Amino acid sequence: MAFHAANQRSVSRRGFFGASIGGALAALADPGRAAAEAVGVKPGDLPDLTIKTVKVYALKRERIAAIVTASGIEGNYTLNERYWHPNWSNAGWLEYAKRLLIGRSGLELPALTSQWEPSRRRVGQSSYASAIDNCLWDILGKAVGLPVYRLLGAYRDKVLAYASSHHHPRVEDFVEEVKRVKALGYKAYKIHPPDPKTPGGRVDYKLDMEVNKAVRQAAGDDFLLLNDPVGVYTREEAMRVGRQMDELGFVAYEDPIPTTDMDGLVELCRAIDTPIHIGEFLFSIYDYAAYIRAGALDVVRLIVDNIGGITGGIKVAHLAECFGMECAPHNWGGPFDHAVHFHLELAMPNNVWFEMTQPMEQSDRPYIKDKIRIDREGYVHAPTKPGLGYEIDRDVLENMITAVET
Repeated sequence: MAFHAANQRSVSRRGFFGASIGGALAALADPGRAAAEAVGVKPGDLPDLTIKTVKVYALKRERIAAIVTASGIEGNYTLNERYWHPNWSNAGWLEYAKRLLIGRSGLELPALTSQWEPSRRRVGQSSYASAIDNCLWDILGKAVGLPVYRLLGAYRDKVLAYASSHHHPRVEDFVEEVKRVKALGYKAYKIHPPDPKTPGGRVDYKLDMEVNKAVRQAAGDDFLLLNDPVGVYTREEAMRVGRQMDELGFVAYEDPIPTTDMDGLVELCRAIDTPIHIGEFLFSIYDYAAYIRAGALDVVRLIVDNIGGITGGIKVAHLAECFGMECAPHNWGGPFDHAVHFHLELAMPNNVWFEMTQPMEQSDRPYIKDKIRIDREGYVHAPTKPGLGYEIDRDVLENMITAVET
């Protein structure tokens, strides 16, 4: 099949080691120098990146972080509270960021968000760090007029998307949706089975197996299918569903049981041919090595908000690459969420997928000029604008702001 990489249980280390990651490693060690060299200037020739102002734009349903340099360059990222994290709270982000950042330079990015100190490594990554890190990468890209993935080390300029479902309540909902997305040009579809938060839904692995079978029949044998029950199964249930996925030719089985059950994950990885994707519920870059060494996952997954932003994400991607493993960043939510993970996917050689929230329009925001869409072949093309690459319409945003927190 054309997309055989997604269906391989393991990938040759030799193939990945042939691709240099030196540029990306240099960017992590000294992002400012990497940004300057990308456009052929010295770091001293960059605009003044001393951080002058930190603020938050409060909208009716979301909050947006804003870090502004002395030269007037503004970096932005969402502050929505939406992921499971042991330390998760953005309530105090503004005061924390002001104390940390004002008077410092954006060129000091590695020191500003690192978790290396022993007192920090022993707990989960600070949730405050991700928005800071993502804003600073946005600033660096804007300072040199390049999208972030170019600073990290561009590996590709487009990524194949799969359509990612909601937790629909009925089998028929998934069947209708997979037919719709296939007609739009998608080559793959991920099932999020029914769950208790969906009206009429329930955690019922037998129902989930009905969904899997019906979707495979509707999509056809050559269409790629993924499944993510979000860790709700017991080991026995996960094994039964996984064996069915093997028979139906699924290419990914994400978070079948709780991430904390490492022994159960090892057992599943050994017994199931469909690659097991794990990592969304790990909360530090330092948690991944144990899972990789134990054989508790086949494909490494991540959410940048949980592991310190773009910097943490690209470190995990490199770790996976060094073990000859694919890395599949999570994508869900609005354009900021999609953007940070997309830049990682564009910069890493060991990625296959862009996860596209369904319907595509759900990720749109009125204050973002650019829309994230697939082409006729199912690919999402790299942004060309600087920074995170999706431009804010300042006039629209200003009309949506209910308060500016300073």
